[in-house]
Amino acid sequence: MIRILFFLLVSHVGLLATPAWASALTVADGQVRVPMPGRTVTAGYFTVHNDSADEVSLLSAHSGAFERAELHQHTHHDGVMRMVQVEHVAIAAKSSVTMQPGGLHLMLFNPVQPLLAGESVAVTLQFSNGEQLEISMPLTEMPRR
Repeated sequence: MIRILFFLLVSHVGLLATPAWASALTVADGQVRVPMPGRTVTAGYFTVHNDSADEVSLLSAHSGAFERAELHQHTHHDGVMRMVQVEHVAIAAKSSVTMQPGGLHLMLFNPVQPLLAGESVAVTLQFSNGEQLEISMPLTEMPRR
């Protein structure tokens, strides 16, 4: 009887030590464009889903495949389109934000390895709630115009 009680106690404590929550942040539809020949800058696109009850901000990104990564936004002012770096990207509770051409996106500078379409690169996203997500993003060709 004591062994059974001990087993139940240890099992219960083990359950309490196991996180009962999974991440409320997920990423889908990621891709990084292969830079055009002779270029050292490219962009990454993806959608972040925030299923939590709180707003969370994407603060930064990092990839060992590039020297630097920055969050950027395209803006239109007086008929001129500009790209500006942003400090963070807010993702409201129970919503999503899409990083896409012509809007919010991830700028990636100076590849430190050859980048070939069909391969993937790892990107780590850092959020305001302390969470980090490492995602694998496929490398895709620039679309032809």
